[in-house]
Amino acid sequence: MVQRILERGEIESLDHTSIPRLRQPVRASVFADRAARLRQLAQDHPLSSYLLLMAALADAQQHALRDCALPGAEKGRIELSQAHGMPPLQATGWERAPGWRDILKALLAQLSSAPGLPPEAGQVIQSLEQRLTNHPEAIETQADALLAERENDVDAASAPFIMAALQVYWTSLAADFNAGDLPVVSPKGVCPLCGSLPVASIVRVGGQADGCRYLCCSLCSSEWHLVRVTCSHCDDTKSIAFHQIEDGPEGIKAESCDNCQTYRKIFYQEKVLNADAVADDLGSLTLDMLMGEAGYSRASGNPLLWQNEQTEES
Repeated sequence: MVQRILERGEIESLDHTSIPRLRQPVRASVFADRAARLRQLAQDHPLSSYLLLMAALADAQQHALRDCALPGAEKGRIELSQAHGMPPLQATGWERAPGWRDILKALLAQLSSAPGLPPEAGQVIQSLEQRLTNHPEAIETQADALLAERENDVDAASAPFIMAALQVYWTSLAADFNAGDLPVVSPKGVCPLCGSLPVASIVRVGGQADGCRYLCCSLCSSEWHLVRVTCSHCDDTKSIAFHQIEDGPEGIKAESCDNCQTYRKIFYQEKVLNADAVADDLGSLTLDMLMGEAGYSRASGNPLLWQNEQTEES
């Protein structure tokens, strides 16, 4: 079956009420689907061990999400977000319930018994478990740094595990959120629910979203519509180009913008139906290297891979 992809002019001429503005995460499968995709990508991959570790982490996330019940946004907060056009579950302004640390504890416990756990990961998990017990305030500080993307304050080794717990927390909130309470207008470039940056985008197939591009939130697993051939960082439409690795994997390109010199990856479901923005981004780091060599910077990072800036010694 041939899927017809809508071009920019066609999308703009449509009744926008027919294109879903927001795609909320599916509680029953969001992290299970990611785990399955990570395992598929890990086959014969240079980073196979890391992808499999992240697959085990995604399994633990799905298990934690299944029983996760958290209080949502209060009426006053929703009304305030509607009045000012702000994300109602904004990550940097939300007072986290202490129970998010219980999610982290559960993730670490499940991972510590995972078969084939790399020794280095085991040491990081053990250290995190000790800090959770003895210095919970240090874990909260790390969470604040991660949500604010203060990379210089982030411990790169423990970041994926802490971020995974935060993802479960916010994904639960996003899955239960009443879409009718979303403000009519939201800030551009960030998730309309939690205000986080997208990790990448996916061109969907099927239903009302067929041929439409959705940005994928790095935190709450929501997706929001953005017209294609538009920079997801600066909103420019005139300086867009697409890059892919010659004879490389199908269904993946880097969308660059010469106006702001940034890029984000874009995945096409017509080529890879089970593409997952977080998983496929991790599985395509070679494309990041090539884009860096071409002079472009990533508009935002991957929530499961953090690298502190290295300073050269004089």
